[in-house]
Amino acid sequence: MRSNPKTISSGIKQLDHILGGGIFIGDNVVCYDEVGSLAPVFYLNLMKASQDDKKPLIYLNFDRSMISLMEHIGNLADNPLLTILDCFTYGKGEGAEIFLEFYEQKKLKRPCQVISVDEPYNSDHVTGAFFGLHKTMQGDVRFIFDSLTGMQELWGDEDDIIKFYSHSCPRLYELNTIAYWVVEKGAHSERLKAHLNKTTQIAIDLSLKRGKASMTILKAEKRDLGILNYPFYYWNKDLDVIFDSEKRTSGRIDLGGRLKELRNRKGLSQTELAKFVGVTPSNISQVENNQIYPSLPSLIKIAEILSVEVSSFLKELDTDNAGRVIFHESKAIDVQFSDLPKGSIHAKLITPVDFEKKAEPYIIEIPPQTNLPAHFFIYKGEEIGYLLSGELEVKLEKNIYTVQTGDLIYLTSQIPYQWKNSGTVPARLLWLKLR
Repeated sequence: MRSNPKTISSGIKQLDHILGGGIFIGDNVVCYDEVGSLAPVFYLNLMKASQDDKKPLIYLNFDRSMISLMEHIGNLADNPLLTILDCFTYGKGEGAEIFLEFYEQKKLKRPCQVISVDEPYNSDHVTGAFFGLHKTMQGDVRFIFDSLTGMQELWGDEDDIIKFYSHSCPRLYELNTIAYWVVEKGAHSERLKAHLNKTTQIAIDLSLKRGKASMTILKAEKRDLGILNYPFYYWNKDLDVIFDSEKRTSGRIDLGGRLKELRNRKGLSQTELAKFVGVTPSNISQVENNQIYPSLPSLIKIAEILSVEVSSFLKELDTDNAGRVIFHESKAIDVQFSDLPKGSIHAKLITPVDFEKKAEPYIIEIPPQTNLPAHFFIYKGEEIGYLLSGELEVKLEKNIYTVQTGDLIYLTSQIPYQWKNSGTVPARLLWLKLR
């Protein structure tokens, strides 16, 4: 399992927030749709985010005629990096002339690529089609499987779906893809759903409760979440998805968001903060998602642990620090790295944790003869490092670089897989996370 996965946006800001930053490269996301119409806004937002990021996306269509699908995805079809594998025309469409007319519209120019799969009723043929297509693409390719239910209706056997998913899901994970799988919840046995939940990285239930749409996270690997099995109510218009918790915090003060930001700067997980405060991780998660508010004693304790004033949770800027030019070294805050071996790294955030700035400066020290199996941060923005003393090796993609005293390191979207200090003295870095 990856120790330091790269994160991308789902296209829905609040879902990214709930998942602790977004979707990890490698994630398979199973969406259980209770009524058959709730999942599209989620995968369409992924399509839009992929288009914005200029990433290739493969859409497997089993349930809609091509004309209907084009109407369904609308302007998102105007994407040269989108490839649609049409498993409908020769599947449920049985090669009928009315569906083949789509391919005869020579004058209709489509930026996206459409490939007709001639044997969609053969699961091995379908698998070969999308993995073969993947080989022609570069980067973190995204997939939408719409839908597993449509596949089962065509293939006719639940065991075929189990076999197909159990082979495809791990392979897609290792290929650094992101895949959304749509499942009509009521159309499958508990056995199949249990198998999917066991294999996938993320499982999401989409239901109607008392006439309101709700989203419940059933599983989310490698996240410190305390909100599993908690319903988040939302509504959507076109591709805009608005959660009730967002409406409650639409004013200036977002206590939960501030808490999460300050906790992350301190380097504490929800579980670690909860242990120090004497509450459950679920309590911290609910506070950060603005579902509940902490008691005053808990808020005071949280502020003490994070080395901030209570007022820091209730305002956008720290006005006490806003005009400051010089900060004493006593303002530096020790930072924890729960995903790295204890004692393998020492770090300080050298500005106050509640000070708003365009860069977060850290002093990072790696002891001699130490190997870090992952990067310090899971961060989507730019980072700059300056080696103050010592020497380091950094593994980036397939290359290993030697960093010497005085060298500058500049990262855009790359994430190092390893840091190593083979020397006899500590290696000290000035590290900046840019906003």
